[in-house]
Amino acid sequence: MLYRRRKLDLPHGKVQTPVLFPVRNIGKRSSDNTPAYVGTIPDFSTAMINARSIRNREPMWNRLTNGVTLREEMDVPEDTIVFADSGGFDFTAEEIDTTPAETLDTQAQLGADIYGTVDVPLSRENRAAENQRRIDQSVEYALEASDRHTGDALLFASVHGYDPETIRNSIQHLEKNGDFDGYALGSMVPIRTDYKKVTKLVLSARQATDKHLHVYGLGGIVYQPLLLYLGVDSFDSSAFIRSAGNRNYLIPGFGGEPLRNIESLDRLPCPCPVCGQRELDEIREDRTALTKHNLWALAIELRRFRYVVEAGRDVEEYLDLRFQGNEVTRRAYETAKQQVRRLT
Repeated sequence: MLYRRRKLDLPHGKVQTPVLFPVRNIGKRSSDNTPAYVGTIPDFSTAMINARSIRNREPMWNRLTNGVTLREEMDVPEDTIVFADSGGFDFTAEEIDTTPAETLDTQAQLGADIYGTVDVPLSRENRAAENQRRIDQSVEYALEASDRHTGDALLFASVHGYDPETIRNSIQHLEKNGDFDGYALGSMVPIRTDYKKVTKLVLSARQATDKHLHVYGLGGIVYQPLLLYLGVDSFDSSAFIRSAGNRNYLIPGFGGEPLRNIESLDRLPCPCPVCGQRELDEIREDRTALTKHNLWALAIELRRFRYVVEAGRDVEEYLDLRFQGNEVTRRAYETAKQQVRRLT
């Protein structure tokens, strides 16, 4: 097992890893808003934001450049830890409309604790040459950000690749030619159903560096234990929002369950503060409550894994049980286990 615990010393406080950065949709023109959770769920004093979306939302950006702090805008305490990515996921289909310098300026204006470098995600629909161009461009952007970066915020280089060798070579090149506090692995969301491939790519990144490793977009309830097992230090997710939109109920230790499949229950199986005193019908009619529960489910999943480790229990035995109900994720875990055992 490659699981590890570390502490990040950041401008707005310290945070223990591994940790989830729940996605905050602030700045996005979307009805999928993130409910208030900082101060309610003690595990999460963290947030992932999209720097580009906020900068492009003119009224909000005007407030932020005229004295309002990001944390005031988000209505969270000033010690909330913020990871600002470049908004690169939008560049999967859109033209790049920022530069490393502009993104760094935006991240600094927002008072972010962690900056993700500008990146250009890959797509399975692209030709190999186009994906290679995007990989090279992301590396160039990261090195330019390294040259320009000042201040106490951490700088994570965004890295992409659809084979282990590319990821390993990119990280080693960036390590040799830049100055980064960690690495953030992207382009995993479009291939997230290919669990075996994703676990191999994550493991290649973990092997390439001992520095902090973040994985963009894969902090959902199924991937979380796999990423912890592979030694990932942090991850972000909006799955708790999207699942609620689909009336999908996340259950720690199991995964997602459509509410229509459990309509005969009066009480839901999770005793979290959202579900403990309410009946299923109330949760089903209240999308915000369902979203909050789903975030609690991610916190409980993380707590369980930490408990298994701290109590000295057999993590692999726990994961054998955790994944036995899904043949696809079980095979992915078995592949990861074989690879990890060869390393340890």
